[in-house]
Amino acid sequence: AGSDMVLTNSFGGSPVTLGEFELEDRAFEINKLSVELAREAAESFADGRHRWVVGDIGPGTKLPSLGNIAYDALEEALVVQCRGLIAGGADAILTETNQDTLYIKAAVNAAKIARREAQSDVPIFVQVTVETTGTLLVGPDIAAATTVVQALDVPLIGLNCATGPQEMAEHIRWLSRNWPGLLSVQPNAGLPELVDGKTHYPLGAAELATWMERFIVEDGLNLIGGCC
Repeated sequence: AGSDMVLTNSFGGSPVTLGEFELEDRAFEINKLSVELAREAAESFADGRHRWVVGDIGPGTKLPSLGNIAYDALEEALVVQCRGLIAGGADAILTETNQDTLYIKAAVNAAKIARREAQSDVPIFVQVTVETTGTLLVGPDIAAATTVVQALDVPLIGLNCATGPQEMAEHIRWLSRNWPGLLSVQPNAGLPELVDGKTHYPLGAAELATWMERFIVEDGLNLIGGCC
């Protein structure tokens, strides 16, 4: 499709989530392989342009702010996932669809630990999910979430998932005026609707492209993509 980068298929790759399928002991292997497969796919479409592989960390199924898991146990599990992603040769690590600032802290610190062990300088990116209520699932607004991310010293913050570009516009504008680093956005193709019992995304390619152009021209976005 012409993308510059591809995410690894490791959204549920932490030992915590894999433990629900009795696969926690294979977390390192699964994440390493996910990068190798993504690299193979990216390089099979080489046309003289470099394609990047971004190691993906999803939000998991247990949030520390809700008391589902202890912070230390979560961070320890995410270190294992990050070790696998780095060993596979990921060009960056992205923790995305984040709904909990404590989870963000655990994911970024885990990536830093794994990066230090591997003597790597792989960059770490963060994307958060703002619900239609205007906040993350566990309550913080975009300003509070940004304060946490900024303290973690990462070069890129962005929004992804949950809503379409129209619902993200206000929060993107705030970030463009207040975040000193790089910005990304990966919206859904419009706010998901239920049609005949199935999830439907209302925006076509042209409409989504118009929104993306606006984000780039008006808000100075550095990385764009699509989500669900």
